[in-house]
This record gives sequence, C-alpha cells and structure tokens, in this order.
Amino acid sequence: MKYKILIIEDDFSFGSMLQNWFKKNDFDPILSLSIEQAKKEFLENRFNLVLTDLRLPDGDGIMFLEWIKEHKNSIPVIIMTSYGEIKSAISAIKIGALDYLQKPINPTELKQKIEQALNPNPTSKTIDKNTKYPLTDIIIGKSQLARQMYDYIKIVAPTRMSVLITGESGTGKESTARMIHELSTRKEAPFIAVDCGSFSKELAPSELFGHLKGSFTSAISDKKGIFEQANGGTVFLDEIGNLPYEVQVQLLRTLQEFKIRPVGSVNDIPVNIRLITATNEDLKTAIAEGRFREDLYHRINEFSITVPSLHERACDIPLFAGFFLEKANEELEKDIKGFSNESLNILKQYQWSGNLRELRNVVRRAALFAQSDEIVPENLPEFLLLSPYEEDISLKPENEPQQIEMALKMAKGNKALAARLLKIDRKTLYNKMHYYGMKL
Repeated sequence: MKYKILIIEDDFSFGSMLQNWFKKNDFDPILSLSIEQAKKEFLENRFNLVLTDLRLPDGDGIMFLEWIKEHKNSIPVIIMTSYGEIKSAISAIKIGALDYLQKPINPTELKQKIEQALNPNPTSKTIDKNTKYPLTDIIIGKSQLARQMYDYIKIVAPTRMSVLITGESGTGKESTARMIHELSTRKEAPFIAVDCGSFSKELAPSELFGHLKGSFTSAISDKKGIFEQANGGTVFLDEIGNLPYEVQVQLLRTLQEFKIRPVGSVNDIPVNIRLITATNEDLKTAIAEGRFREDLYHRINEFSITVPSLHERACDIPLFAGFFLEKANEELEKDIKGFSNESLNILKQYQWSGNLRELRNVVRRAALFAQSDEIVPENLPEFLLLSPYEEDISLKPENEPQQIEMALKMAKGNKALAARLLKIDRKTLYNKMHYYGMKL
C-alpha cells in the first residue's frame, strides 16, 4: 500500500516538483494550493502525512495544524519554511508539528524526515547505547523527555537564536550546549565555555571583552576577550545568573550591536558569535530581586531548552551507567562487562540529586572496587544502598522471618539491599531464607 501524502503549497511550480518527487519515490501525493482546498481533501481522503508551507494565500500552516488538532487527528505534520521564518516553524512544533524543513528543500533531508514520520517505531528513532552526541561523546537516552530535548536541539541548532538551557546541577547543560554548536553551521569555529561564577566584578569585563595594555594595574599586555576569541563560533556562559550586574549591561550591548569594546579602548570591535547560556536557578526570581536585568533575560531566552533531571528519566539510567562504565574501563584499564540485575535495580531506585555527575562518580568508584567481570551491589557505596531508608531494622534474634520479609519489602525484593538493611551479608540472608523455607 502506498502512503498518501497531502502537500499544501501555493507555489504551483514548487508544489508540482514535490508531487513528482513523491510519485517517483512510490508515494501517493495530492497537491493543494490553499488551506480551504486542503481541508476539503483532508475530509475526503485518509492521509498518512501532511507537508505544508508556512505561508499560504488564505492563512498559514499553523492554522491548518490547529484545525487538524480540533478534529482530534494525530497525523504527522511537517512545516516547510524559509530561513527568516524559522521562529514560526518552531512555534508550530511547540503546538504539535512533527518537524520542519527549510527551503530550498534538500531531497536527502526530505526523504529522511518522511521516513522518520511514517515509521514512528521507537526502536528506529530512539538513540541506543552506541549512539552518542556528535563529538561530545555523551549518550542521549531513550526516554520521551530525552527524545523531546534532542528534537528541540536539532530544531534550534541551525539558527542564530540565543538559547537558554535550564536544569538541575549535574544534568549535562554544557554537553547540551556543545551539541547545539556541533549541529550548527558554526561547528568548525571555536566553542568557548565559561563559568560566570568564576568571574569577579573587576575582572569579568576583561575576561569577556579583553583589555589593552596598561588599562589597569595588572594589564601588562593586550588581551583578547572570550567573545573575540570565539569570533565566528559559540560562547557558552554557564550559570549566567552569577554574572555581575554591571557586566550584564555590557553583555546586552554586545548582543544588540554585535560589537565589543575592550577595557581601556575607545574603539569597538565587531564580533560574530552565537550565545548559549545556562542556569540552574529561576532567573525570573533574580529579576524580581533586582539581581538580573529583564531586558537581558529576553535577549538570551529567544529559545529555551530544559535538560531533564536523572530521576525524571530513570529508564535512561542503564544507558548512562553503561556509558560511564566504558569510560571507567578505559581509565582504569579494566574489562568489566556490565552490571548485575541487583546493581541496576539499586541504581534505578536512587534519587540522584547530583544527576549525571553523581552517577558518573558512583560508576567510576564501583569499577575501581569490582573484582569480577560485573559490578555487584557490594561494589556500590553504602549511601546508595541504604538511602532513603533511615529506619534501623537490623536483624534481631526474635521474629527473624518477619524482619526478613519487611526488609525485602522495603528493598522491593532486592536481596543485596535487604541484607544491608538487616546489617548481615547476602550469604547469611540466603541461608536464613533457606532455613525458614522462604522463596529465594
């Protein structure tokens, strides 16, 4: 059966070209030149995909998308747009469009996006264990939140929009910024990451914008600032909320005029950079408290991406743990194959307040202590095994079967964790369970 495609394009020549392309690739396309015509075709036919231009004579593709949603139809919709209208395409994705294509259409990209839209099998779209961020070598994850984040990254990366990345500490905000850079047209130019918390009020202007020799006591030579060093590329300012208020004014001017003025200079230097920022605090609160400029907030927040915390995507923990184990094997010159089922269950049950950074440290430590070809619960740190259990249920001579059952219930059947809660080793727990006729 051929897939039926609805093309909405008011440029007849371009629409006909698309129609012919679909026919040659064994699809069944119908071309509509307006929204009203498209609505009629949509009600009379059963389509598998809609490919619509953003600008149409009687409305736009977003209006048609909203009309489809009103009819409770989940058909995939791809928006076609010019470079200058990418913001509108992004708005369309936020309300339900599957993806967008930038004109002029690249046939290879068109074919790839069509295949992704018509084959929504998670196994074909999900990033598996061996798929990593370009160059940054970081696992993306399988969860819905991870896939959504990656989709947003792919959407915004080719643009010049400033991106604000939010998320808890340790979630991988810098890796997300690097990924945006590496999927952009600036990937061959520098990517410079800076922690704004390391700036003092006095030295921040010099670090960001440079200085001339003699402009202050320790300025013994001219210095290029970060923005000039990254010219043509991307500047990533981590923890932007820590940037001194006075420097925020200078940053705002740089973003508005794409010029910098080194400390001690009377001349401006043009710069061509893309700014990505990150924070783990609520900048709106900082604005209300007078610590952050509202005009700068709107300038850096042309597009926002939230990096989900690890406890929000527990299904990704085995992938991240496996990836960090690979790195630990390389560093420690070991050949540990993986994790026991009990170990993985413990990792998935923990809350990970330190997110990926904490998980990486735990896996690295466990690999160091591992004596076999897999990581077992005994290799994991004590706090991981006992948290969040604070009650003392150490095994006492009376009512041992009931105490064992309680520990197993608290540990959700994890015998290694139950043994730790009872303050006995796992072998003793097995022996007692066998003695009392309990199911092993």
